[in-house]
Amino acid sequence: MSGNTASKTIRIGGASGYWGDSQEAPKQLVLKGNVDYLVFDYLAEVTMSILVRAKQRSPDAGYAKDFIGLVMKPLIHDIKSRGIKVIVNAGGVNIGACAAALAKVAEDAGVKLKIGTVEGDDLSGNLEELRANGIREMFSGVEMPEKMISANAYLGAFPIAAALDDGAEVVITGRCVDSAVTLGALIHEFGWTVDDYVKLASGSLAGHILECGAQATGGNFTDWRDTVDGWDDMGYPIAVCRADGSFAITKPEKTGGIVSRFSVGEQILYEIGDPARYVMPDVLCDFSGVILTETKTNWLEVSGVKGRAPTATYKVSGTYMDGYRATASTVITGFDAVEKGKAFAAALLKRTQRLFMERNLGEYRDTAVHIIGAQTLWGNNADQNAGNSREIMTQIDVRHDEKVALELFSKETTGVGLSMTTGRCSAGAAGRPKITPVVAQFAFLIDKDRVPASVFVDGKSVDYVASAPAGYSDVGPSTREVQPALEAEQSGQMTEVPLIRLAVARSGDKGNNANVGVMARQPDYLPWIKQSATEARIREWFGHVIEGEVTRFDLPGMDAVNFLLTDCLGGGGTSTLHLDNLAKTYAQQLLALPIKVPSGLAKTLS
Repeated sequence: MSGNTASKTIRIGGASGYWGDSQEAPKQLVLKGNVDYLVFDYLAEVTMSILVRAKQRSPDAGYAKDFIGLVMKPLIHDIKSRGIKVIVNAGGVNIGACAAALAKVAEDAGVKLKIGTVEGDDLSGNLEELRANGIREMFSGVEMPEKMISANAYLGAFPIAAALDDGAEVVITGRCVDSAVTLGALIHEFGWTVDDYVKLASGSLAGHILECGAQATGGNFTDWRDTVDGWDDMGYPIAVCRADGSFAITKPEKTGGIVSRFSVGEQILYEIGDPARYVMPDVLCDFSGVILTETKTNWLEVSGVKGRAPTATYKVSGTYMDGYRATASTVITGFDAVEKGKAFAAALLKRTQRLFMERNLGEYRDTAVHIIGAQTLWGNNADQNAGNSREIMTQIDVRHDEKVALELFSKETTGVGLSMTTGRCSAGAAGRPKITPVVAQFAFLIDKDRVPASVFVDGKSVDYVASAPAGYSDVGPSTREVQPALEAEQSGQMTEVPLIRLAVARSGDKGNNANVGVMARQPDYLPWIKQSATEARIREWFGHVIEGEVTRFDLPGMDAVNFLLTDCLGGGGTSTLHLDNLAKTYAQQLLALPIKVPSGLAKTLS
């Protein structure tokens, strides 16, 4: 902890929302943001599977190399001279290699840099013990697969704070919860303890807002025309945090984008499941009463966060080998393009399946045909124009247990070029479809006392022992607000309008589940939204993808609801054959849902 904290504010810039985010983000925040910290989130669930495969190919790989080559190498002098500290989960599955690469960059630049690392998330050496203990997948309950290749626990923020306390200027972690890179800085700066639940929850929300970069400042925004003029120089989010846990969101001056109730509100709703029970390693958060207040241009105050004791377990993201996949894409144009595309896909699958049988290769594990350009994502909600496109792309995704079967599929996709549909040309990369191994996810829970974190600064061990809170929470069953009867007169004429006229929305994945958060444009609109957008209606709307259930959660502080859709992603982002493997388009689909409102209200909607 540093200095007098009573009136101090800490500015934290969200410099990366995923591995591959723009290299302009850290540069902008360093040169224009007046930040004390840069935080980076590289490790989406899909990313972890990529890093596992990379380390299998090379023992020096397995971390986010962009952080070294595109961030620290060009910015190390500015970061050092401005006293900016950096917290990043770029270590992936090879924290030591990432730290060594950064040390080499610092040495070459003539910069003295204290590098901290947080280790202990990697449980791959304990897989047999975990299997013997009967570990099961946390959602499906299935047993641990035999071909497990990794297991990484989502650690919390206190080990990061310990590295900062010991003087680290850069802290590199492996798998930690996304918001921990922000919360760790705040614990260090303000001396928060394990029992400061409201402050820890507020810091976690600040981290949740920052963790996806420009999504909080108008990127991927429903009202995209409000930000489109600034897309070429989007501003990245800055959290201005105080010792009492309160904070504001802003962005560097004279940059594109927007900081508003809706831009930040969409990000708060993003991928949170039950907002009253958002489980973090350090605290159980309640965001249902969060209030967003615009106090000046591009400055949003966030309040109303609640928190209680954390659970006694960590979530672990494991991966295992689960066969192979390939994707074939062909552009088809001209008359009857949609019909020809479907016929081509059906014939190719029928042909290759027959060849499999002749060679005793068995059947496909799964297949999917996407007619891109004909509203393929919309299922039964596609409109009357879906079948009329004169130019589409037929994308055929397949999975099989044996690589040799997909090698045959790959050859036949080009081998039928003269024997099937007319009006076709290549799409994407030239050549035959590439065959890749499927690295699927296996998530489970583990007692925290079985996952001790280790902290190092400049390679030397830091004396860190995790402190336990006064007690632990049981998440328990969700409690949802009962829909009250609408007080507005409903006997008059009603009109259907698309949801987008009443609300903004954003969606995303969590494993095999999806979240769609919806925020009313005006408080008076919310009852009408809830009356039409029932759980049953949402399940029907997404009937083309959903196999589980829909649960609606309320956030009255934000005039919002969040829909949790279970079993809707074909196994999750690492293994699914869905065209939208991460549920990013679900919000756009839901915004077309017809909502019944009084005709008088409909006339006032823009």
